Amino acid sequence: MAERYFNRPLLDLTSHARRGPTQRLSPAEIQQIRRTVGRSPEVMVKVLSQSASTVSHVRRHVDYVSRNGEFDLETDDGQNLSGADLVADWDLEVPTAGSAEKVARGDDRAPRLVHKLVFSMPSGTSPTAVLKAVGAFTREEFALKHRYAMALHTDEPHPHVHVIVKAVSERGVRLNIRKETLRRWRAAFATQLRAQGVDANATERTARGSPHQNRKFGIYRADQRGESTFMLQRALAFDRDPEGARAADRAARARLMRSREQVERGWLTLADAAGQEGLQDVASQIRRFVERLPTVRTDRETTADRSREKYFLEQARGR
Repeated sequence: MAERYFNRPLLDLTSHARRGPTQRLSPAEIQQIRRTVGRSPEVMVKVLSQSASTVSHVRRHVDYVSRNGEFDLETDDGQNLSGADLVADWDLEVPTAGSAEKVARGDDRAPRLVHKLVFSMPSGTSPTAVLKAVGAFTREEFALKHRYAMALHTDEPHPHVHVIVKAVSERGVRLNIRKETLRRWRAAFATQLRAQGVDANATERTARGSPHQNRKFGIYRADQRGESTFMLQRALAFDRDPEGARAADRAARARLMRSREQVERGWLTLADAAGQEGLQDVASQIRRFVERLPTVRTDRETTADRSREKYFLEQARGR
């Protein structure tokens, strides 16, 4: 199923809106619709953007993932290695495939030695199930191709697994991660979680009524905790330049509203298609889902609301 939807989202609302309600829904689409309108927990697969082009960069990340050697990393061949042993075992000092091609193109940036991935689920999810699901995913995706190692972190409410993947395979093939790759990985991760008995879904943010947010992982995590100075500064920009902030908000809101209208049309077309196929319960659930989509808000508005909530909570606690 994952391969079939490699080039587009499973719930391609724009496509359904163009083709009209006569297109029949596949069993996989019906299941995905039920999970999405039922608000099943959404998986997260993130590629960390920080540099990983030198051995020292990799060592620092390995130290972070292993909590400075507090625990070993589980590798693709079933070993538990320390961070230092892993770097040595992977021969990262050896020149990597792709370097010559980059030089020939005039690209003087050093190629990545590893990819740094994070697989995460909302709080309340079994950490053991998350680790098992990631283990099954990595075996299917990377085994006998790319070396990898992983570690489960439970120091925050949402369990997450850090996976380090050697960028060049043992046969010299470089792993390139594209938007479609991440979409496929999210779907496969959700499938593995469901195999562990965990309710999990992988639907595009826009289909759920949430705007796309292209933020670095650290900013995203801090914002979820209500501690993002980056997002707070964006919110405070209104005080420094109210006219400019209002203009930016108007433009952002207009973009979000256009996207929301397209999403609503797509969902209602799916509701019509479900009704024509006799799936009246699905059609009703979709229409209720559309009615309850979250209010369109810009990033600045959302961050300002969170900051106000945090302020009043601290006041109530007497801080």
